[in-house]
Amino acid sequence: MTDDQANRRPAGMAPRPGQWLVALPPTAFLLVFFAGPVLLLFAASFLAPGDFGGLAPVRQEGRWALTLDAYGFFFSDWIYAEIFLRSFVVAALTTVLCLVLGYPLALAIAQSPRRRRELLILLVVLPFASNFLIRTYAWIIVLGPMDLLYSPVAVIVGLVYVHLPFMILPLCINLEKHDPALLEAAQDLGAGVWTRFVRITLPLSMPGIRAGSALVFIPVLGMFAVPELLGGTRDILIGNLIKEQFLDNRDWPLGSTLSVLLTVAVLLLVGIAAWAGRPRESIS
Repeated sequence: MTDDQANRRPAGMAPRPGQWLVALPPTAFLLVFFAGPVLLLFAASFLAPGDFGGLAPVRQEGRWALTLDAYGFFFSDWIYAEIFLRSFVVAALTTVLCLVLGYPLALAIAQSPRRRRELLILLVVLPFASNFLIRTYAWIIVLGPMDLLYSPVAVIVGLVYVHLPFMILPLCINLEKHDPALLEAAQDLGAGVWTRFVRITLPLSMPGIRAGSALVFIPVLGMFAVPELLGGTRDILIGNLIKEQFLDNRDWPLGSTLSVLLTVAVLLLVGIAAWAGRPRESIS
């Protein structure tokens, strides 16, 4: 029996100890630094704010001091729902613009010769070599003379600039895997450029579109630096509101409640997108 045959494991068989050892460190990292903070935020959302900021004690006068005041405060004022809705609209618009701008560039990169392709990808990721805040402050200088600073347009421009590479890179990876023979066969059958794109290239690139959209949409929802620097106080988004509760108002329960509700909303959207994007079984 060869080594490959010995290493093959039937479906349903438990992983070997070596596989558990490899998976244990990243699993522990995610539990400690992702699941742990989320659980702390969830617990903090049911507490009262402290007298001087932070959180009130969990037990007061011998009983648990749990409350739904933060959730009631959120649902009692329409302004919070308005900020949530505005944040999702801005995130959706940023994602669409990144897709419209990034898809042609990703397609051009994927169809370029290998040497030129590596150079173009390097140019796409080159902005990451500089500090994020420095690049944002540079946009303040650029947009200032154009009288666009501290406006919704400035916020969208800044968000698209920051997140555009996160759309381009997954699309490049996907488009590079397309078989050129499919396009050649369609051309031989008389399909035009637009027909080949709509019937072949676009459907095959849907995994890259979904990946890029997730990498843009989700971070934009929690972004607070760009709206604060380029949009001012008139264009506050949910990320700015959460930051304000923790750092300025020191109302940690309300900040935790906003974070929990934002997480739940994102998970619902991801679940709906995953359900909508799953392959459908044809009915014969």
